[in-house]
Amino acid sequence: MTDIVPTEREMEILKVLWELQEASVRQVHEQLEPVSGLHFNTVQTQLRIMDDKKLVAHRRDGRSFLYRALCSREQLSSQFLHKLYDGAVDQLVLNMISSENLSSKELAELEAMIAKARQKKKQSPKKGK
Repeated sequence: MTDIVPTEREMEILKVLWELQEASVRQVHEQLEPVSGLHFNTVQTQLRIMDDKKLVAHRRDGRSFLYRALCSREQLSSQFLHKLYDGAVDQLVLNMISSENLSSKELAELEAMIAKARQKKKQSPKKGK
């Protein structure tokens, strides 16, 4: 994955590609247009730019190109964490918790996710600390 930080529009396109895994310009446009009002040609141009930046890759399918993301949500999250917080997960979590008005249910869900991650870490101790 490249070290390029996607723009807001590129992030919207990546979200569609993560959901669909692979999509034509038309399919991406159909997902984005109701929310963003973007024109077909704008989506097409944006995907070409993202291809040049190595954020996406394409393959030919008949007369169309099918695009797929070259980075995952996890990779971008990790990149963000390291750029903004120097890898300090605790600072990221503290900032997110304090900046959001989380309900008791949401906090309980976060605790459950942490417990699940802790359990997973115990089951594969060779992959990390």
